[in-house]
Amino acid sequence: MSERLELKGETVAIIGLAQSGAAAARLARARGATIYASDLHADAGIESVAAEIRAMGGDAEVGRHDVARIAGADTVVVSPGIRSDAPVLAQLRERGVEWISEPEFAFRFLDCPLIAVTGTNGKTTTSMLTKHLLSSAGIDAELGGNVGASLAPALSTVTLRTPPPQWVVAEVSSYQLAAIRAFAPAIGVVTNLSPHHLDRYASLAAYYADKARLFENATPASRWVLNADDPEVLRLPGEAPGRRCLFGIEREPDTEDAALVRDDRIIVRMAGREHVLVEEGDLPLVGRPDMNAAHNVPNALAAALAAALAGASPDRNAEGLLGFRPLPHRLEPVAVRNGIIWINDSKATSVAAARVGIESMTRPTIVIVGGKHTGESYGELGPALKAHARAVIAYGAARAQVEADLARQVRVVSVDGPFPVVVAEAERWARPGDAVLLAPACQSFDMFANYEERGRRFAELARKGAA
Repeated sequence: MSERLELKGETVAIIGLAQSGAAAARLARARGATIYASDLHADAGIESVAAEIRAMGGDAEVGRHDVARIAGADTVVVSPGIRSDAPVLAQLRERGVEWISEPEFAFRFLDCPLIAVTGTNGKTTTSMLTKHLLSSAGIDAELGGNVGASLAPALSTVTLRTPPPQWVVAEVSSYQLAAIRAFAPAIGVVTNLSPHHLDRYASLAAYYADKARLFENATPASRWVLNADDPEVLRLPGEAPGRRCLFGIEREPDTEDAALVRDDRIIVRMAGREHVLVEEGDLPLVGRPDMNAAHNVPNALAAALAAALAGASPDRNAEGLLGFRPLPHRLEPVAVRNGIIWINDSKATSVAAARVGIESMTRPTIVIVGGKHTGESYGELGPALKAHARAVIAYGAARAQVEADLARQVRVVSVDGPFPVVVAEAERWARPGDAVLLAPACQSFDMFANYEERGRRFAELARKGAA
């Protein structure tokens, strides 16, 4: 939690005018700053944000960046969609100019404690569930950060709330953590770690290093909710101060504050005292017909432990767990037609996330894989696909790479065509009693604006038929 500031007489430059850039502009203007914002893209959404900034009294350009003007600003805020090797950032480095991320900017104005959730997979579910558990416990909580435009606002938008909430829960990505200075959550959560974003990182170590910046401003009062079943997560804090609070399934954590499963029951331990919350099979995140979504149990453990640390009582924590509903675009059943169940896992933008979804299937499955390549090897999906998939439908910009990585392990059908053709081909291969699973293991940007749009289109085609 940071001291409240005013920015009158200061200039804030914002690079990137998507959701987080627009939110940072509104916050900066509300605090009295002079704004210069820019974006290389010039689509209708960006033009709309630029017009809004001009209407607020700021200046905004699309199609170019005025590097000299950015370099002269008191504060430079960079959106997470801007790659670290982007020319505008290279030019700022040459001038010795530093920049910060939007969550860092928002944190400087936040008047309540923060729970920050990061990790490779599960962080959106964990963030949303943590906020839900706090609200269910009667604690005024808001959700923000890197959750997705349709699910939660950017952290800067949450910061503008008056009066402030008691707690804010924020999902933060590695890109956002890379550009922090004072960002210091009261409670930090790391769900898991696995290779991801290797199209934007030179190495896995570099990706993990940005995740580790979550602990950069740790104090003895910090509390860290960590996955006891993931050795990389346990190594990530290093010697950072603060209390380790572990959650795990494979072995019982031995910390005083912990979350675990024993005898099929979800248990939270606080100060050494254990509280049984719910039966594992009663979790709405798990109890879906036709699927074993037990991969969500670690997310439930992490969220329940974080909520307990923030003051949620065991009884209210249990009520909240039973009242939560699954996320859209994450192993979401969207249709049953001609004896085939259609499952939208569009949010599985990494190989690790896609593998979890594939492994959860209990029917023979046609798996749709593809989109914008992120640099990962799809070969790692091979064992899960051999165990669960009748065929793989490869599509999009990553189509050739998917086929090259998987063709020796499973049947791959390569489809060169628009998304309705892809979905129709999946239906052609499916039989009554099968499932069709959209598990892209890729970003969406070759055909769609984001994974939400991809998931909505898949659901529409599944319900109506793609042919």
